[in-house]
Parts: sequence; structure tokens; C-alpha cells
Amino acid sequence: MPTYICSVVLFITLDWGMHADFMRAEEPAGNTRWTEEKAAQWSAELPWLVGYNFIPSTAINQLEMWQADTFDAKTIDRELGWAASIGCNTMRVFLHDICWREDRVGFFKRIDQYLKIADKHNIRTMFVIFDGVWDPDPQAGRNANPGREYITVDGSSRRGVTY
Repeated sequence: MPTYICSVVLFITLDWGMHADFMRAEEPAGNTRWTEEKAAQWSAELPWLVGYNFIPSTAINQLEMWQADTFDAKTIDRELGWAASIGCNTMRVFLHDICWREDRVGFFKRIDQYLKIADKHNIRTMFVIFDGVWDPDPQAGRNANPGREYITVDGSSRRGVTY
């Protein structure tokens, strides 16, 4: 069984297109730090974040969301449209390291495609990178072998991959 070392899950907020102006704050001259007032003003100009963890309904987990044969831009577009229609402006999206390892170029192209769709709906994205901790033996491919049983962190038994 391959061993995966997961130390820290990093959260990175990425913006594209029309929301990028919120993320491009003026660069301070030299090594000058922003004042508390300037930081508070910048923060006050940001919209209130409204959203949820996003995965399209056609994917059982983030592997299926991002793999070439299961990436579903049409469903992503429709469902982000629904999210925007009820006031959502932010999505947290999980990126699995297997997708990156197996097809780096395609993986980044699909991320760009997702970001263009999200931007079309005025939705910002917070990526959780290399999130492979939900399954002790993750495998690429459709449905990632849903019949397995494994023990979760809290000690309970789980069957299948339903995240």
C-alpha cells in the first residue's frame, strides 16, 4: 500500500477576472507594513463570503471532479449558476494530489476552466490543495472503488468513498 504523508492542508484563495482587483492590493514601497487602519479598510471593502464546499453532482469525490474523463464543465456551470442565483459568491474546492501527479498540464487546464466558469457567475474560489486525507488508499479512476471498508480518524468504520 502506498504511503501518503499529509502534514498540513493549505488554504489558498485564488481569484480570476473581475474579482482580482480585491486581491491586488497596492504593494507597499520597500518593506513597509500596512497600518492597521489600511488593513481594516481593505478588509471592509471585501464582500461577505457566502458559499459552501463545492463538488459537482456528477462527481463522487474530488478525484472525479478533476480527472480528464470525469471533469464535467457543463454541470459545474449549471450548479455554480444555481449557487449564484441564491446569493453565493464563494466556493471552497478540494484539489487532490493524484490528479496533479497523473496529469499536471491537464489538471491545471481544468482548474483554469473551472475558474473561468466561476468568474462568469461572480464566484470566488478558495482551493484546498493536495487534499488526499479522506481515503487511506486513494486511487485514480471513476468511483475510486466504493466497496472498501476502512477505519476513520475517530475510529468508526466506513464503507465506500462518498465525499
